[in-house]
Amino acid sequence: MSVNLTINGRAATAQSEPATPLLWVLRDELGLTGTKFGCGAKLCGACTVHLDGEPIRSCSTPLSRAADRSVSTIEGLSKDNSHPLQKAWIAHDVPQCGYCQSGQLMSAAALLAANQNPSDAQIDEAMKGNVCRCGTYVRVRAAIKTAAAEMRRGKA
Repeated sequence: MSVNLTINGRAATAQSEPATPLLWVLRDELGLTGTKFGCGAKLCGACTVHLDGEPIRSCSTPLSRAADRSVSTIEGLSKDNSHPLQKAWIAHDVPQCGYCQSGQLMSAAALLAANQNPSDAQIDEAMKGNVCRCGTYVRVRAAIKTAAAEMRRGKA
């Protein structure tokens, strides 16, 4: 069975079974390996992507749910690390092991798409499902604030 969807703004067709987790379709069938497998139980957020702009856990989302919808992955954030979040992540030296970072960035991108001036509490709420085993939460919050400020200045 084929499933049509839009991935990072481009039409795509997946041949996997409709119950296949979207994560495996993205990684194994479409070659978008930026999205990571973490827990497989939507608990850690490493596999976060956007479905019609909303952050979801791709490890537990069946391909059928994405049919005829728009999926954004870390590869779609920017092609050259020019997204304000990517620049802020680098400026604040956020990644340590880096494994959770694509999910962290996608959750942060969803937050800033909805709110370009989030409070600490709003950042904590938006990011609470993204677990970082290195404990870079303080730097994640600082990077989000830096990116938000850049976006408000119209540099995004």
